[in-house]
Amino acid sequence: MAVPSVAVQRRPSFLSRLAESRNTLGLGFMLPAAALLLVFLTYPLGLGVWLGFTDTRIGRPGIYIGVENYEYLWSDSVFWLSVFNTLLYTVSASTLKFMLGLWLALILNEKLPFKSFFRAVVLLPWVVPTVLSAIAFWWIYDSQFSILSWALQQMGLIDHRINFLGDPTNARASVIAANVWRGIPFVAITLLAGLQTIPQSLYEAATLDGASRWQLFRHVTLPLLTPIIAITMTFSVLFTFTDFQLIYVLTRGGPVNATHLMATLSFQRGISGGQLGEGAAIAVAMIPFLLAAILFSYFGLQRRRWQQGGGD
Repeated sequence: MAVPSVAVQRRPSFLSRLAESRNTLGLGFMLPAAALLLVFLTYPLGLGVWLGFTDTRIGRPGIYIGVENYEYLWSDSVFWLSVFNTLLYTVSASTLKFMLGLWLALILNEKLPFKSFFRAVVLLPWVVPTVLSAIAFWWIYDSQFSILSWALQQMGLIDHRINFLGDPTNARASVIAANVWRGIPFVAITLLAGLQTIPQSLYEAATLDGASRWQLFRHVTLPLLTPIIAITMTFSVLFTFTDFQLIYVLTRGGPVNATHLMATLSFQRGISGGQLGEGAAIAVAMIPFLLAAILFSYFGLQRRRWQQGGGD
């Protein structure tokens, strides 16, 4: 009597299990992006850190000099002025962009006629190239042909033209205003997307409990919008802190270094002045501030976990 054969199931090989793994598939999709980041981000960052410890100049390889570049910057009044300008520029512009962007997002979240049209119009300052925006503001701020000065004179508010970019205080305020105009759309549209994720049932329940409009905003809108605010303002701070094009086109750091940011000073010393080592040191000095902005976003995400019932 023949014994029936029993089919033996062969275990899949390591390569077949690897090919069917979701982790392997995800890793495969991430490799191209990781390669691009490695080539265009990690390598330049590492090279910049190394150059900051050398006396490299354009056309001449440098030697290792330790922290001499940083010691020089520590006693450089122009560098510290650029740090002050950068912090003032970033804090002022980011605060104004947040306040005006949130106000605009709340308006666009209401039931308005032609709401889609207004949302598209709001994005225009953001999609226009920075250089074109800077040229337009350069014309608006021109000392002789400023349309803003002309309009204020016609309204009787001033009796002489304003020197927007020739006076240090006016120049700082002018570049901040230009950055705010460009950055409000990003903040407004991002916060508007966050507002639309808040369930209307929460507002209805709070209204039935007798909550006012301010209480609705304070106890419903703001807490649920906090994670989006954290991420949005992190990107806004990063974009503002590293701003270069707007300042370079409008003032090139003038007058008398009043609008020099760390980014523009790094370019001036490293590229225009040929001192690559010193310029790289200024750029590296920006890293702690950028890390602080990233930590701000991290704590915002931690709050998101707390709101969803996760552990702290």
